[in-house]
Amino acid sequence: MARPRWHGFRPTPRHGLVLAWDRFVAIWAGINLLWVAFDLSYVPLRSFWLQRNLYPLPGTPVVLSLDFMPDVTPWIDPIKGIEPHRETQAYLRQFEALEQAMAPAPVGPLTPRQRQLLARQAELTIAMVESNPFLASNAAGTLEKIKNRLRERADRDSSKAAAARLLSEPWLRRQGWEQERRFWRQQVLPLVATNYWRSIDENGRPTDHVWRLDLVLFQSVFALDILLRVIRLRRRLPGLSWRDAILRRWIDLPLLLPFWRWLRLLPTVERLQTSGLINIEPLRAVISRAVVALLALELFEVLALQLLDGTQSLLRSRDWPRRIRALRSHQSVSSGQDQELVALLRIWAPLLLSQVAPRLAPELQGLLAYSLRQSLEGAMVPPPLRQLQPLLQLESGLSRQLASAMTRNLLDLSRSTGKQLGRTDTAQLELLQRTIDRFWEELADALDNGPVLSQTQELLSALLESVKGTYLSQISRSGVASLIEELDLLMARNTGLSQEEPATPQA
Repeated sequence: MARPRWHGFRPTPRHGLVLAWDRFVAIWAGINLLWVAFDLSYVPLRSFWLQRNLYPLPGTPVVLSLDFMPDVTPWIDPIKGIEPHRETQAYLRQFEALEQAMAPAPVGPLTPRQRQLLARQAELTIAMVESNPFLASNAAGTLEKIKNRLRERADRDSSKAAAARLLSEPWLRRQGWEQERRFWRQQVLPLVATNYWRSIDENGRPTDHVWRLDLVLFQSVFALDILLRVIRLRRRLPGLSWRDAILRRWIDLPLLLPFWRWLRLLPTVERLQTSGLINIEPLRAVISRAVVALLALELFEVLALQLLDGTQSLLRSRDWPRRIRALRSHQSVSSGQDQELVALLRIWAPLLLSQVAPRLAPELQGLLAYSLRQSLEGAMVPPPLRQLQPLLQLESGLSRQLASAMTRNLLDLSRSTGKQLGRTDTAQLELLQRTIDRFWEELADALDNGPVLSQTQELLSALLESVKGTYLSQISRSGVASLIEELDLLMARNTGLSQEEPATPQA
């Protein structure tokens, strides 16, 4: 049940060195979890890590620069088997050559070399649109962005025609080289630079050497920590085998798996919790409350319906007389064993008759005196003479004496009976067994020969059927939610009261 145990959360005290090691491993596991998240997202987000630019409005040239972040691609690309793409790198080098040839900005007609480099750049742009080298990096959308920006810049429907126009001499004379150079540098070339080529290993999968770093830096530490935890567990429980001790640390298994590394979130959170670095009890209580709210109604309905159906089938059974006869001592208890019912009578009868009943003497005497006085009223003293006080006092005294005598005799009988039942008497045991067996036999015969059993079964079955039709249909989710909220309030109140109670002094 979801209860706010986090109100009284206290970390388990441990030895200083052990606690320091556990916290180090917990922090190291948290760092490993961040590394796993970075590794899993590096290839899809490589464009961001390469340029450190954010586009808050997709489809627009609005850019948020994050140049303060380091460029990690020179270190991570070799680990992931990523290399620059030949076609796009040749395109970038060709533009740099064009940029050098066009500096300073031409004011007159272009030279033959400038025209040649400009035409070559247009040819490479058209070839890039046709061949789409971005397919190698699964970034076909990058080429679409480039084509859209070329068409918007040149006001053309075709990206090829737009590239030819933007890299033509008349266009550059009209727009100016510096303005066009900024367009290519800011809008086109950054997208081209994001393209890459990734090598394939012998298994036909993309090259990835991250497992080596994971094994050396993280998994070795986790394996050592798991071994130490298993050793500590076996010291606390000497009879525990190595296999059972390792199985008890099943939650640490994702830390050693080279695949499904995102499952390391579970052991990482568990270690941070047990080391006292974080407290996830509030979150656990909220999640548990949500789960209980979703499942409590269905679970209760199924269990209640199953219980009612089982009770109905038991009540409708025709074996009640046989089951009642089976309660007899010679059928329910094997020879040589003490009969449970007789043993209970031998224990409780002396207690009730010899100790409890004598202590009720004043109350029994008062009850009997009142009953006798009510019974004798009008019998001993006629109504016309009831105005005489001496006669009434005589009646009351007689009632008290009779009640006292009756109570004394009953209690003496109770004491003697209790003492007799407390003694080991074979004849007495046989009489008790015979009486009990005869009671079960007569009850079974009465149920077997009369209509009481069938009528009782029908009435009880109808009662349970009405319960299923009314009570279960009245259960609502709002009621379950209110019960959970009431439970939370009670647990919080009890926790606060227990914290306010002063500690009991030790002797």
